[in-house]
Amino acid sequence: MKDTIAAIATAASDSGIGIIRVSGKESINKINDIFISKGKKHVLTDVKSHTIKYGFILDEKGETIDEVLVSVFHGPKSFTAEDTVEINCHGGLFVLRKILERVLSTGVRLAAPGEFTKRAFLNGRIDLSEAEAVMDLINSKNDYSLKASLNQLSGKLYDHVTKLREAVLHEVAFIESALDDPEHFDLSGYPEKLKEKITLIRGELEKMISSFDNGKIIREGISTVIVGKPNAGKSSLLNILVGSERAIVTDIAGTTRDIIEETINLNGICLNVVDTAGIRETDDKVERIGVDKAYEYAVKSDLIIYIVDSSVPLDESDEKIIEILKGKKTIVLLNKSDLDTKVDVDELKSKIRYVTDSDENVSVIKTSTLDNTGIDEFEKCINDMFFAGHISMNDEIVITRERHKEALVNSYNDLSLVLESIKKELPEDFYSIDLMNAYSNLGTIIGEEVEDDLVEKIFSEFCMGK
Repeated sequence: MKDTIAAIATAASDSGIGIIRVSGKESINKINDIFISKGKKHVLTDVKSHTIKYGFILDEKGETIDEVLVSVFHGPKSFTAEDTVEINCHGGLFVLRKILERVLSTGVRLAAPGEFTKRAFLNGRIDLSEAEAVMDLINSKNDYSLKASLNQLSGKLYDHVTKLREAVLHEVAFIESALDDPEHFDLSGYPEKLKEKITLIRGELEKMISSFDNGKIIREGISTVIVGKPNAGKSSLLNILVGSERAIVTDIAGTTRDIIEETINLNGICLNVVDTAGIRETDDKVERIGVDKAYEYAVKSDLIIYIVDSSVPLDESDEKIIEILKGKKTIVLLNKSDLDTKVDVDELKSKIRYVTDSDENVSVIKTSTLDNTGIDEFEKCINDMFFAGHISMNDEIVITRERHKEALVNSYNDLSLVLESIKKELPEDFYSIDLMNAYSNLGTIIGEEVEDDLVEKIFSEFCMGK
């Protein structure tokens, strides 16, 4: 924390503009030594905070490396809450690295991944949930994940968790005060009052926990696998969804032998799509490996798109495919609907219903990848299946990280133990133990109750320069 650190903050590719970020006690002095303004003066130590100066970065011989704009931020009014300098230069990789090398030559240390954001957290500039939201914002793949990240970054999750923690702590304080000073604090009838308050808090926790399924999908996307027999139209569907000829399409069975992966934004929802080899019995070793991979990916998926060639009757290969649908959300596309249908739809639904023991998670849609028939209905079906037809991201708190969900579940269970103690009419000091555990578990979300190794793990997942 005492070191002055620096890193390239923009992408590692040629661009119009690049930024090198420097943070720490000596950041302004160090950059001042290698920067001169147009008037040939070292002026950075004299400028006001949030000021931009035009000039040049010089090498050890005093020769110009690049023409730059330098932004100066005095702590604590900066991202890291430390003195910070940002060098805005031309975005060529060679130029960026040359300037970074010059900065490091002054005794500044290269920043570790996520170290700037880590310092913002350790300096109290942001809480841990807001720090995580920074990386989620960078990795946003759709409007929903962007909105969820912005809500968290603006402190909505922090404010809500803090409010719940204060409510829990208030009860702990009351119990401790009553036990220490029974003459002035009356505990008669208190267990019933506490029961009502705990029930309300658990309700809030339950609401947040229940948002995780949608939140995880919003953040990570829907793991989707396309399965079907050879020549059913799997690769054609992938090409339609991607909007380009991503997969080779021929009338030769077994054309697709390896796994093809694509991320597709479908009306604001991300599908992490895997196109697999056609499932059938084969003596071809390469194709056999592809078929085995199809089974493997299907088992791990959130959604299976089962494409059926409706122009030919169901056979043994279809029976094997139907077996892997058990417990999975499935959309069955009856493809080639422009041709004479040879598949009995009722029979197909019956087979799937028998395997899954339910048809709630299964939808059947007639499609034609030849003329895009049924694709709109398919897109709507995904929204209905995963979000009950509606995603609202106005000011809602949506839990998107497993770590947050685990903390909420642990806190919920702690409060359940309080209710159990009330039911058993146990002494009030039993309440305090579980209430404090709930308070601590909630604290791990925002970093109030968190171990150093977890902090290190979280920030190690960040990109360089952030």
